Amino acid sequence: MPYIAPSILAADFLHLADVCTMLNNSEADWFHLDVMDGSFVPNISFGIPIVAQISQTTQKVCDVHLMIVEPEKYIDAFHKAGANILTVHIEACTHLHRTLQHIRSLGMKAGIAINPHTPIESLVDIIVEADLICVMSVNPGFGGQQFIPQTLQKIT
Repeated sequence: MPYIAPSILAADFLHLADVCTMLNNSEADWFHLDVMDGSFVPNISFGIPIVAQISQTTQKVCDVHLMIVEPEKYIDAFHKAGANILTVHIEACTHLHRTLQHIRSLGMKAGIAINPHTPIESLVDIIVEADLICVMSVNPGFGGQQFIPQTLQKIT
């Protein structure tokens, strides 16, 4: 089933409350929250406090996409902040199976994101542990990039 999940990253952060109200009144299913650390990706977005504030403004699903190093260190904190779905990058997780199990043990859905250059075959042994797969169609870290057409082959 397809879901509509607008990314908060595209919002005007000076008017974040207004954006949340607009999304709450829209037919969007989820809030998509891109968390970037400036290390795994060359950009910084926002972190746990903003996720907590957004999750308090909505009954919609908070889909948190961690583009950070060592995401396993922050699972409990993002759960406490109100994440319903926590997606981690396969490239950032040394022990991906353990990370996904931890996410699920807290009652969240567990997602795996895969960068454009990562072979889709890397999901073979772990896909059964995931509730969703995020196939990146741009290099993570910045909005407004040009779509990488080879991504369509991965999805197929």
